[in-house]
Amino acid sequence: MVGDENLVLIFTFVPYGTRYMTFKKYQKLSRETAIYPDLDKNFVYPTLGLAGETGEVVENIKKIIRDRNKLIDKKIKSELSKELGDVLWYLSQLATELNISLDEIAIENIKKLQSRKKRNVLHGKGDNR
Repeated sequence: MVGDENLVLIFTFVPYGTRYMTFKKYQKLSRETAIYPDLDKNFVYPTLGLAGETGEVVENIKKIIRDRNKLIDKKIKSELSKELGDVLWYLSQLATELNISLDEIAIENIKKLQSRKKRNVLHGKGDNR
C-alpha cells in the first residue's frame, strides 16, 4: 500500500522518530550535516551563524508585532519553529567546536537557575548572582 510505504520512509528519514530526541542525539545528528571551513577547529563560523539566525528570529517577532498585532497562527508558528531550529543547529555546532555537550549546557543552566530561584535572585543583573 502506497500510504504505508510513505509512512515507513518518513520514519526512516527521521532517524530518532518525530516525537522525542535527546540533546546528545541531536548534537550527533546535526554534526553530520555540518559543512563549513575548518570544521572541528572553527568556533567563529557557528558563532556568526548563531548571531545571524537569532537575528532572523528577532526580525520575525518584530514583524509579528508590527503587522499581525502579536497574533501567531499555525503557519507563523511553523515558520518560527524552522528559524528556531536553525538557531539550535548553530548552537549545537558552536558547542561541538568548544567540546561542550548540549546536555552539559542544559544541566548547568538549570542548576544555575534553580539556585537563583532558591535564593530569590532570578531577577537582577549579571551571571554571578
